[in-house]
Amino acid sequence: MPQKMKGGFQRIRSKQISLVLIALVCTTVLIWGCERASLLSSFILPDEQVSRLSRDALTDDSDPRPILPKDSKQVTDGEEIEIDKNIPDEQEQQNHPEADLQDTEKIPVDDNDTSGKSSVAVEEDIITTGDEISSEGNAEEAKPQTPEEGNTDDVDRNPENTNPTTDFETTLSNQVYNKSVVTPKEKQACKYGKGKWVTDESRPLYSGFKCKSWLSEMWACRLTQRTDFAYEKLRWQPKDCDMEDFQGDKFLARMRHKTLAFIGDSLGRQQFQSMMCMITGGEDRPDVEDVGKQFGLVKARGSIRPDGWAYWFPGTNTTVLYYWSASLCDLTPIDPSNPKTEVAMHLDRPPAFLQRFLHRIDVLVFNTGHHWNRGKLNANRWVMYVGGRPNTNRRIADIAGAKNFTIHSIVRWVDSQLPKYPGLKAFLRTISPRHFFNGDWNTGGSCDNTTPMSEGKEVLQDESSDSTAARAVKGTRVKLLDITAISQLRDEGHISRYSIKATPGVQDCLHWCLPGVPDTWNELLFAQI
Repeated sequence: MPQKMKGGFQRIRSKQISLVLIALVCTTVLIWGCERASLLSSFILPDEQVSRLSRDALTDDSDPRPILPKDSKQVTDGEEIEIDKNIPDEQEQQNHPEADLQDTEKIPVDDNDTSGKSSVAVEEDIITTGDEISSEGNAEEAKPQTPEEGNTDDVDRNPENTNPTTDFETTLSNQVYNKSVVTPKEKQACKYGKGKWVTDESRPLYSGFKCKSWLSEMWACRLTQRTDFAYEKLRWQPKDCDMEDFQGDKFLARMRHKTLAFIGDSLGRQQFQSMMCMITGGEDRPDVEDVGKQFGLVKARGSIRPDGWAYWFPGTNTTVLYYWSASLCDLTPIDPSNPKTEVAMHLDRPPAFLQRFLHRIDVLVFNTGHHWNRGKLNANRWVMYVGGRPNTNRRIADIAGAKNFTIHSIVRWVDSQLPKYPGLKAFLRTISPRHFFNGDWNTGGSCDNTTPMSEGKEVLQDESSDSTAARAVKGTRVKLLDITAISQLRDEGHISRYSIKATPGVQDCLHWCLPGVPDTWNELLFAQI
């Protein structure tokens, strides 16, 4: 009996120990489970975060969709029409005789020519390098500037949770976004040259009847026998962005205590007159003063007109001027005592006016192009000079080579001056296209079309149609005011056969009616200053 009681006691004790062990194990498991749950909770994303990831980022890997800037548009392939598909090559060459320069390799080379040694290196670089031309300077600054340029618009990879609790959460978020989303590092600057012409009933920006203080009668088509004025209603619309509406008050405020200078040929003069009409709205402004004398712009004895004009807006201390320089060369009489002397055309020197007054200019727009032909040079008795002596380099003696050399020379000179004047912005305006059909200006060519070539067409090209100007500014701080391609679509906007006196004669398919296409050139300029 005692033996049995002893065995029963041991069994009861063993059960108690087992129960205690089981309780300890369960307690340990519960404690460990609670600690594990607390640890895992720090790794689990909130429901709101998971919902956002599921909605915005977890997309099909086979069809990633980039996050586009707010102002960008999706255009189907069917809507994109190349500008030059329906323009014959002969017509292109006819309309752009100055823009399509010969390849430099085709320019004759005189291997025995040793003249002009001071500029040999420059000549070699300009004429033979083509697209490889570059000079010291920031290539990035050659891009058109916009008010938004320089501001990045990075995609926020973790917009809801600015303070991630763990590295794991941050890593997971980044991995999910990077898996299916293209995130642009920087907001793209507006490419103003890509787009199309659209009808805008709020146009024109001024009246061709009223802007008599600044607009030459020969360019005011409202004063002629022309009866169609639909060309005044067209506005340039960039493809992926909007241009700020031009307002005279905004322009003057932006140009407070500054001077805008146009230097170039008669197309530059048109742009100048357009700007004056745009600023004033075509109205008379008695407060605006003629300050041409301050810049030596006075009518010389025997001259039809002065070499330019300058007007001062006292309210904002803003000056707008134009100086006539068809070739952008420095012109000096070879024999000042002889009224019929030949004139040295210094291809490697900027106009004396620019050298003298550059320090007073804040925005410079310069151009050349249509005077580069043998007839103009002979009529003006211009003789090409390089290095202070008559040019004997046959590569430069060719008109195309001389123009190319001159444009590169003045761009490099302006670029070399920019560090001295940090506030100066310089623009080389590309060539304005001609639209002579069925002949040239002196062989019956005409441009009396009233339906613009722009109907249903867009400019989609990335490169400028004026390759000479584009190469010249490459690698410099001089910017390109590219108006060639957009103006090419506006054949109906020229003076054509209309005139004040209604006399038959040569059609003008080079200059533009105002208001008209040059107004858009100034809108492009306004967007970049």
